[in-house]
Formats: sequence, C-alpha cells, structure tokens
Amino acid sequence: MPLPIEDYALIGDRHTAALVGKDGSIDWLCLPRFDSPACFTALLGTPDHGRWLIAPTQEFEVTRRYIDDSTVLETTFTTETGEVTLVDLMPTGDNRADLVRQLTGVRGTVAIEHEWVVRPGYGASRPWVRRYTVDDDEVITAISGPDQLILRGSRLPKAVDGRHRDEFEVTEGDVFTFSTTWIPSYGDPPGRDTIQKRISHTIKSDRTWLEQASLEGVPHADLVRRSLLTLRLLTHEDTGGMVAAPTTSLPEDFGGERNWDYRFCWLRDAALTLEALIDAGYTEEARWWRRWLLRAVAGDPEHVQIMYAVDAARDLPERTLDHLPGYENSVPVRIGNAAVDQVQSDVFGEVMIALERARDAGVETSSTAWALQRKLIENLSQRWREPDNGLWEIRGEPQKFTHSRAMIWAAFDRAVHAMAEHGLPGPLVEWRDLREEVREEVFTHGFDEERNTFTQHFDTKEVDASLLVLPLIGFIDGDDPRMLGTIEAIEQDLLRDGLVMRYRTDTGVDGLPGDEHPFLACSFWLVSAYALAGRREDARALFDRLCGLVNDVGLLSEEYDPINERMVGNFPQAFSHLALVQAACLLAEPQAGEDSVDDEGRPGPLRRGLRWLRA
Repeated sequence: MPLPIEDYALIGDRHTAALVGKDGSIDWLCLPRFDSPACFTALLGTPDHGRWLIAPTQEFEVTRRYIDDSTVLETTFTTETGEVTLVDLMPTGDNRADLVRQLTGVRGTVAIEHEWVVRPGYGASRPWVRRYTVDDDEVITAISGPDQLILRGSRLPKAVDGRHRDEFEVTEGDVFTFSTTWIPSYGDPPGRDTIQKRISHTIKSDRTWLEQASLEGVPHADLVRRSLLTLRLLTHEDTGGMVAAPTTSLPEDFGGERNWDYRFCWLRDAALTLEALIDAGYTEEARWWRRWLLRAVAGDPEHVQIMYAVDAARDLPERTLDHLPGYENSVPVRIGNAAVDQVQSDVFGEVMIALERARDAGVETSSTAWALQRKLIENLSQRWREPDNGLWEIRGEPQKFTHSRAMIWAAFDRAVHAMAEHGLPGPLVEWRDLREEVREEVFTHGFDEERNTFTQHFDTKEVDASLLVLPLIGFIDGDDPRMLGTIEAIEQDLLRDGLVMRYRTDTGVDGLPGDEHPFLACSFWLVSAYALAGRREDARALFDRLCGLVNDVGLLSEEYDPINERMVGNFPQAFSHLALVQAACLLAEPQAGEDSVDDEGRPGPLRRGLRWLRA
C-alpha cells in the first residue's frame, strides 16, 4: 500500500519528476517526460506495479531535507545498529534521463534491502530483462516496447520471481551508488559518468537560480524558495511548458471517482505561475513561456484549448487504467483529461494578465505576441456572452460563472491597457466599451443585493472561492463593501475548520458524486483578500497556519483534510505553491494598497500584481 501523500518528496530534472517516499521507495516515475507512461507506478497500486526501494531491513527512524536549498534530497535512516544516508536526485543539465541514488554509511552497520521492479506502461507490462557488461560495469536492462531502462551500480540486485532484489550491509564509510537511465529500446547504454560531479552541478544550478529571487521582507521565505524551486521543477526545460502536477489520479475524495490527470499544461496554471515568478523577480521565464504559448496556439487561435501537452500537442484523450486499483482504492485511474474540450473563458483573462505583467516587468513585446493576443481578444469579443465550464472544470451544465465573467473583463482591461499605455495597435474604443459592458453585467447579474455578496454564477445565490480573486485582478477594491460582504459570505458557507472549500459540492453544480476537501490555493486567496480588505492580522494568521501544513520538506498537495490532518489530491500541486508565493509577496508590502517601492525605485510586488488601467 502506498504511503500517505504527505510522506513523499519530489525530485526531477525539469523533463520529468519522481516521488520518493519516507520508506526509501520511489513509487512514481514517468520517463522520459512528465506525461510519458509511468515505469514505477506503485503509487496507484502495489509494489508489483513497479517501484525502486532502498531502505533498511529493520525498523528505522527517518529524517529528510533538501541539500543546500536545492532539489537534491537527502534521507537519513537511523536504526538500532547504525545510520545511513540516501541521496536521491535526477541530475540536470546533461541531457540524460536518469535517476541517481547514493547510499552512504554514517555509523555502525545497517542491513539494507534493495528492490528494483520495472513495470512500463503504468505497471501493465513485464519487461524483457537481461544482465551484461558495459565499459567494465555490470548493467541490467529492462526493455518493453519503446522503453529501455538501465540499472547501473556498485552492487546490482539479483533476479527473484520477476523482481530484482538484494540484501547487503552498509558500514561506516561505505558508499554505494546506483542509477536508472531511460533510453529508447533500440538505443545503446550511455557511458559511465561521474556521479559526484553531477550531484554538485545540480545543487549549484538550483542555488544559482534561487539567488535571482527578490524576496526581501516576505514571510516564511524558506517556504517561498521551496515553492519557487518546485514550480521550476514542474517546468519543462526544453519547451517551457508548465505542468499542473507530476501525478495523475491522486484522489480529491478518498475512495471516490474525483481522480484526474494533472500532468499537462493548463494555460491558467501556467499564466498564474508566471505571475508568481515575476512577483519573485524572474523575467526570463516570461519570455520562455510566451514562446511556448505562441507554439501552442499557433495557426488556430480561434480554437484555443485550456490545456496542452508539455510539447504543446493538443490531443489529450481521457481513458481509464482498469488494471490499477488506485490510490487507497480510488477509481477509476485516469490518464488524459476530457476537460481539454471544455470552454473555460477565464483563461483569456489569466493569459492577458500574465502577458501584461511581463510587459510591465520589461519583457519586450514582439509583433507576433501582440498579434496573437489581438486574435484571442477578437475571438473572445464574439463569444464572451456564452456560458462556460468555469475555473473548476465542472462536468455539469455550463453556467455564466461570475469568476469567468470577471476574468473576461480582465482580458479586455489588459488589452485596453496595452493599447493606451504601451501604444500597441487595436480597436481601443470598441474593447473599452466591451470591458464596461462585462463589468456592468457582473454587477447586475452576479451580485446578490440581499446578502451583499457576489455569487458563484448568475442563476444561483451560492458563493464560490474564486470570487476572492476579484480584488487581485483589479475588478473591485479589496475594501469595497461588496467585497467585504463576499468575504463574509465565503467565511460563512465555505470554511471547513478554518480552510476554504472551492464551493459546496452538494449543490450538484459540478455534476459529480462525492465530496472533496479544502482547496489550498483558495485558502491562500483568502489570505490575499484579507490583506486587501485591511485585515492584515487575519491574513498573517491564516498564512502562518497554511505554511504549517507543508510536509517535512516544504511541499503541498492540491487539497488538505483538516479532520484527519492529511494531504489530498495530486502532489505537489503548482496551484498551491504559486498561490503561496503570491500571498507571501503581497504580505511583504508594508500596508496593503500602498505604492511601496524597492531599493531601485520599482513598485513592490503588490503594486506590480494589481496594476490596471482606470481609463
């Protein structure tokens, strides 16, 4: 049985990522790409579906850390007879798809179990395995279809009943190094490489990148740095595509069917990630993501999708893997995502805001990029009145969601801003008029005068956590009485043990059975809403509590169960981490709403985040 979600840590090479458990088992790994079929799939099944275990045979205590603000994981196992450390990483910068594990004896003697079970095709295939020598090294290869995995090491396990297992002792000063490398099944094994050099390079690369961050005054700066590194790990190094999470089908409702594949690039999540990175002082990533966007939408801007594969491919059919029992019997296990065919109008707003933020941060505007934005807004101007599936990708009837309408307003607003302030060509008067028309519609149909709150959609009096972002995008001031009423309604209807639900599932709006747990990004949005409403003490108290929910290595899942105190949903979740970064940057402002500046006279993160045209 897999571990609790919070007992996993993330390692990756910015092409794919693996989950490493506190028990020394790698239970999830897709090679060579985030959305490739998994070769270690025990996370959604049993060890027979593939895993790589290195751990003491006897009872142990465990502590973990990332070495020196990097993505290199160090796990320390302490037993009655001794202590060992296990370093796990996926080396970066070498164009190799491999995972390295280095076991070192610290004191005494510890008996170690080593098990390597490769099952390509999400645990469905038993590969052809052989053992031979390459460059004086003994290697084991596992081949199935297009995939070949190669195990190298100072002591290789033996084949036992379809697995490779070994037990050996590690004493003080011993060092055992192992690597699993993916290559195409028709390829030849790569040559030997210096492991210590690759470890050092990966740590240095991470630290050099983090040094660029501008985090002066942010609370919980250590968790902000970890969140930034996590967002970077979830960004494909070659394409610039940002995946929402490295996993699929970790449930939102244990034992239920709310299980989705998040190994793709949502325009929304990627745009919000980009904003968080700009908040923290990164601009090169904006250029890189904009190039990805141009490739994704190129040639067909009128049929923009809400998500794409990491290489910008459009075809993401959803199907189920019935051979897997699912995490804690949560079925079906899904790959692909049928939401790819949904209409989610809010993505236009998120994309336009991100691109405006990039312009304001000094990223030059290319004629191609602006031409794409014009096409997107022209298309939106023709269809914005239609209902959509909304931010939460409901599988019930489309609605006129208030959040979607506010984001449509933001899309027109940022287009107007680009023309009026940056001098870009376009129908300024027409889009300014549309902006005002959308705004008026929201206040007329998306606001409940009796309760003094915005509503989830135009045909309900229910509220939705997405309404908390209205002041963040500049749609309304954070201390406006209508926004204060909305915050109060969300507190009354959507708080569960002090954390924020997305919406009330019992209304049936999402068309799905079952329930879910508080959504962590929504709770961070409440932090921001409190701050903008002038409730800074409440904002800081909630932010401190949320930061206390991270696991032992600073990671967050999609949702959190406050009753059983455990993480829920795909892990780690970009949405949760980007919302943490944005809330921290907002709290770094001396007073919410003030035009603070840094040492170089640039506006602080709050003003950078909330700037909009009032023309």
